[in-house]
Formats: sequence, structure tokens, C-alpha cells
Amino acid sequence: MDLREKIAGLRAGMDAAARAAGRDPADVALLAATKTQSSDAIRAAIAAGVTLCGENRVQELDAHLADGAYAGASVHFIGHLQTNKVKHVVGRVALIHSISSEKLLRAVSAQADKLGLVQDILLEINLAGEASKSGFPPEEALPAAALCAQLSGVRLRGLMCIPPAAAAPGENLPYFQKLRQLAVDITGKILDNRIDMDVLSMGMSGDWPDAIAAGSTCIRVGSALFGPRPPMSPRKD
Repeated sequence: MDLREKIAGLRAGMDAAARAAGRDPADVALLAATKTQSSDAIRAAIAAGVTLCGENRVQELDAHLADGAYAGASVHFIGHLQTNKVKHVVGRVALIHSISSEKLLRAVSAQADKLGLVQDILLEINLAGEASKSGFPPEEALPAAALCAQLSGVRLRGLMCIPPAAAAPGENLPYFQKLRQLAVDITGKILDNRIDMDVLSMGMSGDWPDAIAAGSTCIRVGSALFGPRPPMSPRKD
């Protein structure tokens, strides 16, 4: 099966999952997670129908932007972001999915202010309290959202989560439902015209049907499109 067929098959499955949940399939975006992929692979994916790419590593984002690899698609940053790398990301991507701490949030806003722009962001929520993962604890999501409304350099668009690895279908559904409810609670408690939360970034190659059932507006898919990832080079970002 070539890449175009994979994209079409995945999109058909997404549409069916959305309709089964009583949702409009157009409300769910497919983001191709391009971690470790070459610029040529990204170009091929865009030529095959991908319109949204997600990059995990700053050094790869830099390289692919320099190559013009994302031409014809929008690019988001979906990986862990260190504060000292903020300047490489702010203003260069349409959306940052992984704002995981107040320190990072303030650093992104400060860099956006410096550039004279407003950066769209998502708050990453660590729903399971996993020590190996970053993100705001659920109880800190509302204060973080309130802070976003006070910072001039960011616009909060929604929430993101990476739940524990699921061994079977349905295992992550409670986490996705929890993130959806958290978004509803936040929008219900914060009355501010700078809070425009319309994005729920949740669901990956192994659990996206449950994410769509729970209300995801953006699934992040890598291996289901590109196959197993090649070995990663040592991290420098």
C-alpha cells in the first residue's frame, strides 16, 4: 500500500469514527507526525495529500524549514520544548501543542512579544501523572489557562495529552474523555474574549478511534502513515 492509499484509508476510518460519534468528519484534522522523517519523505507525504505536519524536535524543524520541506502544508510543533529553544519555534509554526509548564508558557509569550506576534498554543496535560512525561497536572490546567489570558504573546487554542501506552482498544478512552471535560470546564469558568479553545489534540496511531469518539479535533499519526521509525540520532535540542 502506497502512502496515498494509507492516507485515504486512514481518512476514511476517521470519517467513520466521527460519524459514529455523531460528529462532523470535517471537525477532525489529520496531523502527520514527521519525527525522524527526511525532507523527501515529508514532501512525498504532502504530495500524497497531507496538509498538516507535526514536528517533535527543534533540530529537525530547523532542517526541514531550511529545505522548504513543508511547502504546501501547515506545520505544528508537537514535541517536548525546552525554554532555551523557544526562539527556534515561536513564529515559525502555526501551533505549539506542548506547553507543559508556566516557565515555558512565559518564555513563549516573551519571545512572541519580542517578535511582535501572537503565538497559538495548546496546554499539555499530564492526565495520568506519569513522571516520565511532561505537562500540567489536571488541577493546574485552569490556572494555566487563566494565565494565558493575561499574557499578550500567546493565544490559548486548546489542550493536548499523551496518555499511557494502551495494550488494548478502549483503554485510553477515559483519559480522552477526561481531557474533553477539562476543556469544557475551563471554557465554562473563564469568560475572556482571548480564550478561544477549539482544539483537542489527542489520539495517535494506536488509539485514535477512541480519541475521535471522545471529541478529538486533531489526531497525531506517524507510524500508521510512515511505518516504523528509523533509528533516531542523539538528541541535541
